[in-house]
Amino acid sequence: MRTPLITREGYQRLKQELDTLWREERPEVTKKVTWAASLGDRSENADYQYNKKRLREIDRRVRYLRKSLENLRIVDYSPQQEGKVFFGARVEVENDAGDIKTFRIVGYDEIFGQKNAISIDSPMARALLKKQEGDAAQVTTPAGEVTWYINEIVYPDAE
Repeated sequence: MRTPLITREGYQRLKQELDTLWREERPEVTKKVTWAASLGDRSENADYQYNKKRLREIDRRVRYLRKSLENLRIVDYSPQQEGKVFFGARVEVENDAGDIKTFRIVGYDEIFGQKNAISIDSPMARALLKKQEGDAAQVTTPAGEVTWYINEIVYPDAE
């Protein structure tokens, strides 16, 4: 089960995507399907088949976005979060080998197409929650336990 949380900017991005799909892309593709269907034989009509498939993809995504937006809970920054890792934090961690990673802990729907974002439901995020700078977090990975040390915690919305 995914945690139904999202940052305010993530919510706005999903709303914008829904709006673009519904108000711009769908009407355009519908016109193309209607035009291609008017040409006659649909079985050999690549324009018709491609645009019909695209219309199904748009409709599927629109249904998903509508349902998701209904169920998601926006989490805004709160000054009480300062100094500890919570939802929305940008965290820099380092392991014993000196590898450094920086990422933001966000909702599942926000990680796609985002560099340096991890889901609140990921093992790394779960291990880091409520920890402070300087704390160590044990992260269970397929390769075994890995220790990550928290170098920095920043809340982008607080800046």
